[in-house]
Amino acid sequence: GIVLELLKEAMISKLGDTKGFLIDGYPQELKDAEEFESKIGEPKLVLCLDCSAETMSSQSSENTETTEDRIESYYQASNPLIAYYESRTQLCKVDAEGTQEDVFLEICKTIDSFLK
Repeated sequence: GIVLELLKEAMISKLGDTKGFLIDGYPQELKDAEEFESKIGEPKLVLCLDCSAETMSSQSSENTETTEDRIESYYQASNPLIAYYESRTQLCKVDAEGTQEDVFLEICKTIDSFLK
């Protein structure tokens, strides 16, 4: 609840100055998405960076077992969230297997095509 209230306050304070908001890493679970929609509104675009567990683990500085546990937890939480957004709003999956620059450019293209 605290995170959502902080997001709401920050968004309200910038309403006149922006075309939209990019919220990284939230929501993380389905209940968070439902609460966001009920208190703030339905997002117009949801980006999902789509990559393999191998790519995710290669970006981590943690030990292998900890990384594998975190990735498994991520998939368990994100799969229902992805399915939810696929059915309710515009979910865009972005191929995140390339270099950081390639992924950034793909995200920019996705956002630009949505805004047109």
